[in-house]
Amino acid sequence: MAKKSKKQQQSGGTPATVALTAAGVEFTVHAYEHDPSHPSYGEEAAEAMGVSPDRVFKTLVADVDGTLMVGVVPVAGTLDLKALASAVGGKRATMADPALAERTTGYVRGGISPLGQRKKLRTVLDSSARDHATVCVSAGRRGLEVELAPGDLAELTGAVLAPIGRG
Repeated sequence: MAKKSKKQQQSGGTPATVALTAAGVEFTVHAYEHDPSHPSYGEEAAEAMGVSPDRVFKTLVADVDGTLMVGVVPVAGTLDLKALASAVGGKRATMADPALAERTTGYVRGGISPLGQRKKLRTVLDSSARDHATVCVSAGRRGLEVELAPGDLAELTGAVLAPIGRG
């Protein structure tokens, strides 16, 4: 794990860390060696950082009634698509095509961040994030996470908080 100064983040940062720096939000960058053979990006991040999986959140792109949006849930569980649709007043949600998610956000699968997306998508953050002083989300590439206060994450993404995680 590496902690970078704000100056380092701006010079070699991802769109997510650049957005956090520009917003003046306090955050910590955690880097680790990504293992392509690991079965779960999120669980790998939690293990590598030594952080409880309920504090590490994955960013999932879904299609709700024809509109792409983001669900951010703990890596230890899954996204409840019905709850996601309900949280935004929709009827039906399905997981987005991975290639479309990558093109829309500007990030690769396993490194999609809720922050600094190419096209800012409407975001729903699982309400369990409020249970923690800080949470970790992808910083925009595999092997790189940012840790920040859940309130800051919600504010910067314009997220609705709702119980959208299962398990």
